[in-house]
Amino acid sequence: MLPPRLSIARIILNRRPLRPPNLKYNPPGLRLFTQNSQLLLVSRTSPRPELPYLYVSSGSRFPQITSSIQYQSRLARYLTTERKQRIKSETVLTVKYIFYGHIVLGFVLALVWLVSVEIKERRYQTPPEWSFKTRNIYRTARIMSEPNFNPSGITEWPQVGNNYWVALARLEDPSLDGKDLQMPEGDDHRVYVVGINALGFTRNGLDLTPKSEEWRRGYYSVLMGAARAAEHLDEEVRDTTRNITFPAEHIIGPSNPRPKPVPHGAASPPLEENCVPASESPQTFYTKILTSTGFSTRQRLDAALAYADWLDFKGLHETAEEMYDWGLDIAMGALPVGVNNVVDTQTGIINNNATYVSNNLLKATTALATHHAQNNNLTAALPIFLSVLRARRQLSLPPIPDPPKEELSNMEWIIATAKSILVSPPYPPPPPSGDEVPIRTPKAVCEEAAVMAHIGEILFASSNDDSKPPLKEAKTQSTLRKQQSGLGWTRDAVDVSESTLMSMDKTDLDGRQTCAECLKTGMDNWTAMVRKMLKDQQGVVSTKEEKIGNGRGWFWGGQSTEEAEEDEGRWERELQLVEEKMVSVQRLLKNEEESRKNRKPGGWLGLG
Repeated sequence: MLPPRLSIARIILNRRPLRPPNLKYNPPGLRLFTQNSQLLLVSRTSPRPELPYLYVSSGSRFPQITSSIQYQSRLARYLTTERKQRIKSETVLTVKYIFYGHIVLGFVLALVWLVSVEIKERRYQTPPEWSFKTRNIYRTARIMSEPNFNPSGITEWPQVGNNYWVALARLEDPSLDGKDLQMPEGDDHRVYVVGINALGFTRNGLDLTPKSEEWRRGYYSVLMGAARAAEHLDEEVRDTTRNITFPAEHIIGPSNPRPKPVPHGAASPPLEENCVPASESPQTFYTKILTSTGFSTRQRLDAALAYADWLDFKGLHETAEEMYDWGLDIAMGALPVGVNNVVDTQTGIINNNATYVSNNLLKATTALATHHAQNNNLTAALPIFLSVLRARRQLSLPPIPDPPKEELSNMEWIIATAKSILVSPPYPPPPPSGDEVPIRTPKAVCEEAAVMAHIGEILFASSNDDSKPPLKEAKTQSTLRKQQSGLGWTRDAVDVSESTLMSMDKTDLDGRQTCAECLKTGMDNWTAMVRKMLKDQQGVVSTKEEKIGNGRGWFWGGQSTEEAEEDEGRWERELQLVEEKMVSVQRLLKNEEESRKNRKPGGWLGLG
């Protein structure tokens, strides 16, 4: 047993000290492994910089390397074994990714290009016999000739024409796409194309019978495109030193003593000695179609009418009338054997008793009547239009259509869609030659309405010739009857075209466009006629009031003032009716134009 003093001493030692704590004393903090405390240094300032652990300093803190030994020592210190292995692996991986990325990018670009070529091919189909380069050149010309191709809305006809001419030269080259064609001997009738090493194309017609119908149809479209480009380049020249096309009015030379200045920012005007015609004459391409063998009657007729229209535009009306007569002969020459006395070749009027009136005959006679009307030969145009209208109204109705097919199931639709994407569609079948008798389709009804609008316009315009200077105050009864008759024909044309357009099938794009054009023309004519009638009637009323105010109106013949004012109110009401109808028609035509733009040719995604 311990003595009691030992326990008392333990208790005393555990007691609180009597001295208060020293608050000024701070125990030292934890030492960092990467830093030396100032307490361990002899001096108060460090002779060496304090740096973190494994710190890589910049070159500015070290002296410049002056020898290769210093460089190698520093490089050996930097390029450790682990770092070398990492740099090698990253370099190999980077090169591999770049290589694979270029391969993938190349495949993607090739796929995009192939898809774009397929879309263009399905939108502008070309004969499968043509080479790939010729087909691509033709598609490019078709795309560039569209109004919406260039954002500025200006078509670059020199480039379009050159593409057509290059395609034409390749089609006539025996070593390219013109195999089995009999080319004329000699270079006198050959046209060379700038920028191509081929032989160029000939001015003479060719024998196209060795070629297939698809090849001939594509060749015809190339010729018509080249002729259209030549029409736009008819009055332009090409500077051979710079290969730039200018209008002929900017030439500096003796033949143009007062040249017009070029637009701001354009190239300097050319000198006359450096200029050549920018294109061949449109006559070259139109006569080439007319003199070649192998084209259908419709193709030759369209070329003749297009050439005649061009001659009318140039002011060569007599030559144009000869071309219209030539087109009529082409249409009559394709009639079946034994069909005679269909059209009077002297006047162009269709016989009342004709039983076989082909579509080409209707087209040729309508174009001839339009030519007479545009040249103010109304007495020759009106009988032809009336005979065409009578022949169209005698057309037979179309046969009863087949019942609609059953809708495809989901699986059939998927299979059909995949097939349309993967398999190119066949070249479209040939259109009708025009030698057959047409039927009364909705498009034919709209063409009939267009003829009615022409008749109404001729009747209304011919009434102005009956007005003599002494009869300015009041119209004669014959003049008023002609005007009202022309107005009636125009109203009927508008009603027929509008009702046909609203009931026509959405897929008949060509027919809907024909109806829309007829409706627009009829509404414009109707508005102009009513305004003229109102203006004339207002002149009559003001003249009568003036004469009555002068005391000379008591013995004035014709309408009284009350009757004239009543007629004036009638035309005001009709003008208001026409303006209200114009609003609805414009809305209809706007919707039709938007639907035509939104409709993508080629089907699903432009591929089917």
